Amino acid sequence: MKKGKSISLVMGSGGARGLAHIGVIRWLEENGYEIKSISGCSMGALVGGIHAIGKLDEYEDWVRGITKRDMLALLDVSLGMDGLIKGDRIINTLRNLVGEERIENLPISFTAVAANISRRKEVWIRKGPLFDAIKASIALPLLFKPVVVNGEDIIDGGILNPVPIAPTFGDQTDCTIAVNLCAPSVKGGEIPSEKKNGGADNGSLVSKAITEFIGTMTDKITMKRHDFRAYTIVYKSFDAMQGAIARQKIAAYPPDCVLDIPINLCSLMDFDRAGPLIKHGYALAASRLPQFFESL
Repeated sequence: MKKGKSISLVMGSGGARGLAHIGVIRWLEENGYEIKSISGCSMGALVGGIHAIGKLDEYEDWVRGITKRDMLALLDVSLGMDGLIKGDRIINTLRNLVGEERIENLPISFTAVAANISRRKEVWIRKGPLFDAIKASIALPLLFKPVVVNGEDIIDGGILNPVPIAPTFGDQTDCTIAVNLCAPSVKGGEIPSEKKNGGADNGSLVSKAITEFIGTMTDKITMKRHDFRAYTIVYKSFDAMQGAIARQKIAAYPPDCVLDIPINLCSLMDFDRAGPLIKHGYALAASRLPQFFESL
C-alpha cells in the first residue's frame, strides 16, 4: 500500500462551515485514499457519522436542496430554560433520511466528541445509536437542549475540544488529517450572500424561528417581533472561543496535516449555502493535500 493511503480524519465543529467536510471527503475518496477512522465534533460528528454509515450521497443531495424556509421548519423551538431548540426534528429527519446504526457496527471507526458540563470533561462516544451520539455532540448551549445521560447534561463537544485529535492517537492508519473550522478570518473569505425566499438573512434564522413561534402564541402573550440580536452575539462568542481552543489543541497535539477553514467563511446557520461550502472544502483539499502526500 502506498504510504499515506489510510487516513484518520479529524472533523471539527463550526456550524454550517462543517459542510466543507463533505468536499474534503470527496477529494480523498476520488484520489484513492481510504478513511479508516473519523473523530468528529458537533457538525464534524454529524457529517462524519453519516459518512461512516455509508449515506453521505443521500445527505449531500438533501442538504444541497435546503432553503432558509426549510431550516426554519426544522428548528423545533421550545423557548425552554435549557435551550431554544429541542433538536428532535432535525435528528429524526436525518435518521429517516439515512437510517440508524450502532456506532460499534459501523465499517469505519467513529468517535463523536461531546462535553459533560457537570464533570467539565470531554465525552468520547464510541458505542450506542449513532444519532443519539450526534445529537449530544451538536447540542450547542442556549441554542439546543442538552442531552441528559444519567442525570448529567451532555452538550456540544466544541465547548472543550473543537478539533478532537486525541481520539485518533491509537489508530493504525498512515496519517492523520484535521479539518479546523475555526481558523482565523481571511479578508474576502466570506461566501457571497444569496437572497432567497424573500431575501431573509440566514444569520438570524434562530431569531426568526423564535418570533414565528411567538406568533403562534398570541392568545397567551403579546410580544412585538424583534430581531433577537443577543443570540447572534452568543454564537459569535462561541466561534471566537472555539477558535482560541482549536489553536491550543492543534499546537499541543499536532496532526500530520491541518486544513484550515476561516471562521468568517459563513454564518453558523448558513446551511442553504451547501453547494459553495462543499466546493470550498474540495478546493482546499485539492490545493493542500497533493503536496502533503508527496512529502510523506
